[in-house]
Amino acid sequence: MTGNAPPAVVAEGLTKRFGAFTAVDGLDLTIATGEVVGFIGPNGAGKSTTIRMLCGLLRPSAGRASVAGFDVGRQPEAVRAHIGYMSQKFSLYGDLTCRENLRFFGGIYRVPRPVMEERIRFAIAMAGLEGREDRLVSTLAGGWKQRLALGCAILHRPPVLFLDEPTSGVEPEARRRFWDLIHTLAAGGVTILVSTHYMDEAEYCNRIALIDAGRLVAMGSPGELRGLDLGGALFELGGVAAGAALAALREMPGVIEAAIFGDRLHVLVRDAATAERMGPFLKRRAVEPGALRPIAPSLEDVFVRLVARRSEEEEGGGA
Repeated sequence: MTGNAPPAVVAEGLTKRFGAFTAVDGLDLTIATGEVVGFIGPNGAGKSTTIRMLCGLLRPSAGRASVAGFDVGRQPEAVRAHIGYMSQKFSLYGDLTCRENLRFFGGIYRVPRPVMEERIRFAIAMAGLEGREDRLVSTLAGGWKQRLALGCAILHRPPVLFLDEPTSGVEPEARRRFWDLIHTLAAGGVTILVSTHYMDEAEYCNRIALIDAGRLVAMGSPGELRGLDLGGALFELGGVAAGAALAALREMPGVIEAAIFGDRLHVLVRDAATAERMGPFLKRRAVEPGALRPIAPSLEDVFVRLVARRSEEEEGGGA
């Protein structure tokens, strides 16, 4: 991150409505130059709509935002000239080779002809595609395609990069290599906002913006978010019939929240005494209690709790 540089991205009260439906609701966001920010939330949370507004592709219904110093509502063309964008849908041409795709996008981005070949060579090397330059894109595996798409998005050397679920459907090892490329770009001063619904990818970001139902739930570094007070103690319950145990625990006094994580349950309780009563309570409900142990909250635990807390506050406010 660049110390004294102005923020690369600023959003204030950013809102987008489609008729009666509000997709993004009063979003405030500031991203420093050279920062990698993860935009984390479930499908339909408003991540893609926010990115499309910040890219100058959608006009906000309310609020304002600037990217690389340009207003997204009043100067969308200037914004688009200073950003790179990867959509969640793979956008390269399968019947062209890697080199032909790069040359095509270089022309769209108006890369000067004298430096075009140098930029293409850089993109190929960055993506690890040496020796595959003349292969049809349709023959590449998903991870290679995504790295090539990233190379196309940075041919014009944009200071800000928006990546909309770039690793969706890509196998884990390819996802990790893709994140290595993201950090290489950030080290060179590029500001990156990357949306994902993979909570493990949040660990690779400088900061995380948790979004749900179009609203910013929380923002901070991974460590800061994991350290938030959830209002109780978190336990993991394994070796149980998860569905039956979940239904029972949601009726148990002292249980704040319970959710399924794989074949186990994460249970947030008011205090340790509640945890001690959990086994006998489950037995009375004809559910074998399994093994219980205290755990540190994961980012997913934090997200689940913050969303539930906001829902509780809204219901309380409306009562």
